[in-house]
Amino acid sequence: MVFCVLLLGLSLTSSAQDPKRQYKNAREFFMSGKYNLAMESFKPLLAYDKNNPYSEYASFYYAQSALRLNYYAVAKDMLLQIKKLYPSWDQLNEVNFWLAKIYFEQREYFQGMYILQEVKQEDFIDAEQMAKMKRRYLTQISDPEILNMMWEEYPEDAEVGKSLALAISKQPYAQQDKIMLDSVINHFSLSREQFSSASTSLPVFKDPYNVSVLFPFLVANLEPSPSKKQNQLVLDLYEGMRIASDTLNKKGIHINLLAYDTERNPGELEKSKTVMKNLLNTEELKNTDLIVGPLFPEETKLVQEFSEKYQINMINPVSYNSDYLGQNPFALLFQPSLETMGVKSAELLCARTKNKNCIVMYGDKPKDSIMAANFSSRAKELGLNIVWTEEFSKETASRIISILATPTEFDEFKNPKQFQLAIDSIGSIFVASDDPLVYTKVISSVETRGDSVLIVGSESWLDNTSVDLTKYERLHVMFLAPTYTPLRQPSFVDFRRKFIKTHGSFPSQYMNYSKLGYDFMMFTGHALQKYGVYFQEGLIRDGLLPGWLTKGYRLTNHRDNQEVPFIYFHHGELNSIE
Repeated sequence: MVFCVLLLGLSLTSSAQDPKRQYKNAREFFMSGKYNLAMESFKPLLAYDKNNPYSEYASFYYAQSALRLNYYAVAKDMLLQIKKLYPSWDQLNEVNFWLAKIYFEQREYFQGMYILQEVKQEDFIDAEQMAKMKRRYLTQISDPEILNMMWEEYPEDAEVGKSLALAISKQPYAQQDKIMLDSVINHFSLSREQFSSASTSLPVFKDPYNVSVLFPFLVANLEPSPSKKQNQLVLDLYEGMRIASDTLNKKGIHINLLAYDTERNPGELEKSKTVMKNLLNTEELKNTDLIVGPLFPEETKLVQEFSEKYQINMINPVSYNSDYLGQNPFALLFQPSLETMGVKSAELLCARTKNKNCIVMYGDKPKDSIMAANFSSRAKELGLNIVWTEEFSKETASRIISILATPTEFDEFKNPKQFQLAIDSIGSIFVASDDPLVYTKVISSVETRGDSVLIVGSESWLDNTSVDLTKYERLHVMFLAPTYTPLRQPSFVDFRRKFIKTHGSFPSQYMNYSKLGYDFMMFTGHALQKYGVYFQEGLIRDGLLPGWLTKGYRLTNHRDNQEVPFIYFHHGELNSIE
């Protein structure tokens, strides 16, 4: 495999260091997160030599470095080599654990299960850790037949049984194998209520529908002034929903929009949980038709349990975090998940670039690494060559310029004409970050290079007033844009008019939460009217349901929106990429 350091023309000249010092330096690179440098430093120590007592450990950390860079094939090959060359090494337990994880990541589920059988429980790896790994990956399998074959092979594995029951319960009611589901539930003494969706799959129509909104309105702290509030985004989101509810009611789709204040305050999380528990104990919520929210992770688990127990759909209109879904078949994301956005970005770049060399740069937030990892995984499946991938923080963001725009040659006017990373040597850069310290340096570097690199980033960049929007058009930047709305479409013009009539002005930001709330509520109201309370069955069956301001909503068994628009500037206006 040709690593990014070779592409960049970088080389680590290995001085005549003794193995102990070489290993110490390599470990320091690894511990500080400089995995490319760690791999190069461990490389001279891989071969067995009587003067080198570090070959096993160097091989293991070389594989760990490759794993953190998402070089799964390289990591797998090295771990298999360790098993072959050092069959009696006392760290083989960890080797097998990480090897199983790689097989799961590559969707080789049976091989992953087989390797996990070789892992013995010890201080570093206990039963819960192995169960958690199986749970994470097996619940991604949507085909019950695959899990049924796995159950035949591992008849007493509870995680296999739970995943099989979950996969069956997620299927349309008419396709569910009720006999198999009953067999699994009885064998593992599972909660029948959790996996039985018979009562939810038949259409349930009502008039009106009660939609309960669990938002941190912070009513006790609100002041009657025009100044921006601490939770302004929440208030804007709800205002958009309220305007949509009025519009729906005039069209004969009757929605009772019920607002509940979760009082969530960052400094009083325990109090917020108590408030949420009290809300969930009310009879009114137990009989609602749809829960919107909650918006914050620490509140989600309580509502998930409530949603499953009373078989009430819950949906988050703004989150991209698939943790909101859990294993709850009644939980939905209105937005595409981070995983989906990473996958769709890879598919876009694969379709639109001739040069298949790609760089992945991402921020230090968990959501950034999730999106980057899913992009890289899908990109490699499609044939994109990930030549460099790196995480950047506020302290390390300056490295972006040195990677992309370090000049090696100048013209007669002292302008750079060649770079350490050669012009046109890469075709695209995927930037998984909404941190200006990261993406502005990518934009500046590509502008300096002047080559044909395609950039894919986030629509949130469009609210950064320090960046001249004409740069995006010059550089052909493409944006992941789940909330994109064509400003000339009649439905948006109508909404804008209604908003101005009520409030006297309209928000100028691109990321407009009142607009998002309006589109969400219009979609939800029409979905309830067309499909009933459990509208996910109809959405899965019929495919794309058009949005009112955005492109639309496409639900699958993933339970997040699979419709991911991309946009770009053309003649100063934003357009969608078909």
